[in-house]
Amino acid sequence: MTAKTKSQSSATVTLEQIRSPIGRPAEQRATLVGLGLNKIGRRSSLKDTPAVRGMIAKVAHLVRVVDEV
Repeated sequence: MTAKTKSQSSATVTLEQIRSPIGRPAEQRATLVGLGLNKIGRRSSLKDTPAVRGMIAKVAHLVRVVDEV
């Protein structure tokens, strides 16, 4: 493994839910659950993968990226 690949595998992103999913489409609510969020103020640390980045993009108006390591 190269150094770049090794550092990417340990990269994480921390999210915080800042808005409620009430009145949002079911798909967006399901995406929040998939990200490990269900209440305002909750935080979740996930691996920084393209799939997770796509999920964040779908609910960017409901979450805030707190930390990228």
